[in-house]
Amino acid sequence: MTDSWTWEYDHYDPPTERLVEALCTLGNGRFATRGAAPETPAGPVHYPATYAAGCCNRLTSHVAGQQVDNEDMVNLPNWTALRYRCITDDGLQGDWLTPDDPGMLHYKVVLDLRRGTLTRHMLFQDGRGRRLGVTHVRVVHMADPYLAAQRTTFHAYGWSGRIEVESGLDGDVANAGVERYGGLDGHHLTDHRTGFAPHGVAWIACRTTSSRTEIGLAVRTVTRPRAPVMTSHTAAGTVQTYRLPVAPRRSATVVKTAALYTSLDRPAGDLLPRAIEHASRAPGFPALLTSQRSAWERLWEQGELTVSGETGRILRLHLFHVLQTLSPHTAELDVGVPARGLHGEAYRGHVFWDELFVLPYVTLHFPEVARALLMYRHRRLPAARDAARLAGQSGAMFPWQSGSSGQEESQALHLNPRSGRWLPDHSHLQRHVGSAIALNVCRYGRATGDTGFLHGPGAELLLEIARFWAGAAVYDAQRGRYRIRGVLGPDEYHDAYPEATDPGIDDNAYTNVMAAWVIHQGLELLDELPPARRTELTQRLALDRGALEHWEEVSRRLYVPFHRGVISQFEGYGDLAELDWAAYRARYGDVRRLDRILEAEGDTVNRYQASKQADVIMLGYLFRPAELYGLFARLGYRLDDAVWRATVAYYLPRTSHGSTLSSLVHGWVLARQHDPDAWKYCEEALLGDVTDIQGGTTGEGIHLGAMAGTLDLAERGVTGLETGPEGLYIDPVPLREIEPVSFTLCHRGHHGVRVRLLHGRFGITVPESRHGPLALMLPGEQAVVVAAGDEHWFRLPVDWTRRLRGDLPRGRPGPRGPNAGAFTRGR
Repeated sequence: MTDSWTWEYDHYDPPTERLVEALCTLGNGRFATRGAAPETPAGPVHYPATYAAGCCNRLTSHVAGQQVDNEDMVNLPNWTALRYRCITDDGLQGDWLTPDDPGMLHYKVVLDLRRGTLTRHMLFQDGRGRRLGVTHVRVVHMADPYLAAQRTTFHAYGWSGRIEVESGLDGDVANAGVERYGGLDGHHLTDHRTGFAPHGVAWIACRTTSSRTEIGLAVRTVTRPRAPVMTSHTAAGTVQTYRLPVAPRRSATVVKTAALYTSLDRPAGDLLPRAIEHASRAPGFPALLTSQRSAWERLWEQGELTVSGETGRILRLHLFHVLQTLSPHTAELDVGVPARGLHGEAYRGHVFWDELFVLPYVTLHFPEVARALLMYRHRRLPAARDAARLAGQSGAMFPWQSGSSGQEESQALHLNPRSGRWLPDHSHLQRHVGSAIALNVCRYGRATGDTGFLHGPGAELLLEIARFWAGAAVYDAQRGRYRIRGVLGPDEYHDAYPEATDPGIDDNAYTNVMAAWVIHQGLELLDELPPARRTELTQRLALDRGALEHWEEVSRRLYVPFHRGVISQFEGYGDLAELDWAAYRARYGDVRRLDRILEAEGDTVNRYQASKQADVIMLGYLFRPAELYGLFARLGYRLDDAVWRATVAYYLPRTSHGSTLSSLVHGWVLARQHDPDAWKYCEEALLGDVTDIQGGTTGEGIHLGAMAGTLDLAERGVTGLETGPEGLYIDPVPLREIEPVSFTLCHRGHHGVRVRLLHGRFGITVPESRHGPLALMLPGEQAVVVAAGDEHWFRLPVDWTRRLRGDLPRGRPGPRGPNAGAFTRGR
């Protein structure tokens, strides 16, 4: 990196090339193209690919003697393909040049975050000492979400001659970006048609095999100087060949402008003519760059987050990739939050619970996008109801992995790369995904005041999820409590008890506490609804007085297990064997995927007190301490600082952090406790994709939840910001490595509210607005009303200021509540 707005890779390293390609992906929220060099075909080193949000297809494969159905986000035809070679005056043709050519002298990739451009510089030298400079500049257009473009410029150094250039449009592609999926069928496209149109346009039309999504892609190729074109095409691709003169002071340029349409677009129409016309009439490359820059300026203004130093640089990269996956264009689509962005094929493009980590940032900056992502869930409510009914339950049971239809997309088998064995996969038992959806519904409603959504689709989502939990909880007379059995928690490692024949564990604490919270929120929302809407929903969902009394009872009497003075991850967790962590780290080094290590040894993680990622600790991530203690009190359990700290301390050394989300959650929770180790985990979350901490996974697609979660850490985490109908709640958490911080947000009609935390001071600016003043709730004092157009500054209490400087022992409990010491006015 040379500055806070560019990322540079100044040498070519084949083992890390896929990481670079993923981190240099360009997108606009509708489609994205990986940052692969246009000269390179898909193979072990390179993986060019383009994905359209929501474009999925289902295939059947035969694996380990079983028939397996998988739905995948589809790799679309490659519009970037371009290859070239030198032709000497005597007509001799050189080899096609690629970054793997031994004569490559220089290689540099520059990702410009401010403008949304990717530039690749290369310099080649042949056996005669002739040098050819090649520069590619690529955009996936943020202003026009149907367009992408690529300009290639050739410079000759010390020689004159011609360059033969082939501009390709390649439809012979497959999903092959994840090695461990190699046993699965990846050929999603069929019925290819190709051809050419006037103005240098090549086109391809095809469809997906089972979902029957139509794809129309047209690419206009223009050269400078102009040159005759030779065309050829096959059933699955086109090639336009040019011979361009070059000399030391006479460069040559090739510009490819692509227009992509699918039958998922609205309004419906004849895709191919639209694509051809759009590509033909698209502006030239300089004009596209200008409008691209303007579109990104608007995005950066609305999504603003400024943090100083190296942390700020990484956060800006994270924000860039969040905006490329979930831009305002996404609000027009029927799509959810793909766990690996539009950057690769890991997790097959499925939607998990990652929106739990993504929507807080999106809601504060792009509420219309957050609403659209929640509507994706609402449109799949019928499928969730059907799933609950088939499971013998009521309400809505959302799938752990969701795709186009809303049915369960979790795989039946997964491959352990260490052992080479295909194993049963029970991750679909993670029912807690419904609670994540309910939480996002409530948070969105509190932050935006969008009663149209909250009383409409939001109420249906929340109440149906609550109805599922109320029915799934079974009364245990011996304990006098309700229990939820046969599930998986966020940990994911423990999918059964040792020696058990049936999958699932009982009374996962996170699942049960969240279920109680969801049911309680459902009851509160019913009380808030207008009478007519309340009557409509209670009648439709058969929520008579007896049912609602049952909800109230379940929400207060769900069972939460404890052992040795801490919250148990699930019933019986404390009875499992302890793992010799030191021995396994000494033997294997990286034990993040401890489950694979143990299975390869013929053992199982189900036998041990070992977690993949934060599970119980997730509760401290989602709720402030006072809220969390209140949740347990409502359930009839005593939880205080001492018990919670002991719980955090118990699970931290028993967690392998096999998920990028784990370090984020632990860092957030430890920061709230003013623990000196907090930054270690926060930093790991920041570096997770940048340095590919998990060893090869980022090349398969970035981790969108972890990236967005770090943005949320810098905003809500360090400021302690929460939104509600009364206003903004502020309770800063000292984390000096993320300070100073400045960002803008939207809150209940207020746009561009600026929040700043710097050098022991907290500031808020409310722009002029017809929405009037904004209330601010601070620890230790009454609400402060900030008028529209005003700016207020407050000095942090001395303990916060000293912690930010690092002067105060950080193991000491931080200030909280009315005795924490008041914020003081002034600069």
